[in-house]
Amino acid sequence: MKERIEALKHEIERALSEGRSLKDIKELQVRFLGRKGPIQELMLALRETSAEERPSLGQQINRLKEEVTEALHKLEKNFSSSEEEERLRQETLDVTLPGSYRPLGRKHPVSAMLDLVLEAHRDMGFSVQYGPDIESDFYNFEALNFAPDHPARDMHDTYYIEPGVLLRTHTSNTQVRLMEGHPPPIRIAAPGRCFRNEDITARSHLFFHQVEGIYIDRGVSMSDLVQTLEDLLHRIFSTQVKLRLRSSYFPFVEPGLEVDISCLACSGKGCTLCKKSGWLEVLGAGMVHPEVLKSGGIDPEEYTGYAWGMGIERLVLLKYGIDDIRLLFDGDVRLLRQFSFV
Repeated sequence: MKERIEALKHEIERALSEGRSLKDIKELQVRFLGRKGPIQELMLALRETSAEERPSLGQQINRLKEEVTEALHKLEKNFSSSEEEERLRQETLDVTLPGSYRPLGRKHPVSAMLDLVLEAHRDMGFSVQYGPDIESDFYNFEALNFAPDHPARDMHDTYYIEPGVLLRTHTSNTQVRLMEGHPPPIRIAAPGRCFRNEDITARSHLFFHQVEGIYIDRGVSMSDLVQTLEDLLHRIFSTQVKLRLRSSYFPFVEPGLEVDISCLACSGKGCTLCKKSGWLEVLGAGMVHPEVLKSGGIDPEEYTGYAWGMGIERLVLLKYGIDDIRLLFDGDVRLLRQFSFV
């Protein structure tokens, strides 16, 4: 028994000298002082010794246990202290070092332009109203004076979900909805997403954003429309622009106009942006068609109105000189980082 106690003592001393971390010490505590460890085995083996030897051997085993416990406790304290110091050293922050670059999120140029356009409308007294993306044929076409055989109703121009239900092709679908529920005067801007079954090219996309403006009241005239557009476009482009009005056809206005502005890049002198013409097409407009007023329950003999529709992506292309609409939807951060909108 004495030889076993002495051999265990040497084994423990060697194991303690090889401990290199707090984890090692924890493992040695379980190994030597655990319920199934060698010291506990010696205590159980005392029952097999003679009564004369048992007290002396028991004292030796208890002394060994106390020495091992004290040694492990001392090592645990030393390793715990050194590991804590190392951890604090590694976590120390040098406030003199330059900070890490954290890129800020930014508005997409389309979202920023949409906000700008709506803010300009609000400043001019227009309220913002929204219509549904999924619309009926009545509000998208019929109530807006589209003939039953109008090409825009065909499948190759419009996304139909089911017969009579479609993805709206313009935000003009909001016009009659507002007329039905609100008597004149009506002065609203209707933003939203639009969908058209078109080929994706540098100038067109099957998905785009539009803002519809409409004003209905007694005595509204074409001169009111022109003056309002001059003010609106001045607010959007942050500069005084010249307008050019060209006669055009839209089923829901009469007369209809295409509105151009003097080129932002060359001030009308002619450049690649305006294709040497000096003018940029920005929106379509006109006086609200009497049939559209009737569809909304408004008497065209008493009230008149004007309306326009502008594509947000087109305004972005013109204002910032971007030559391909697809760049706005590719998610290329090299383009998006050039805009500092917040």
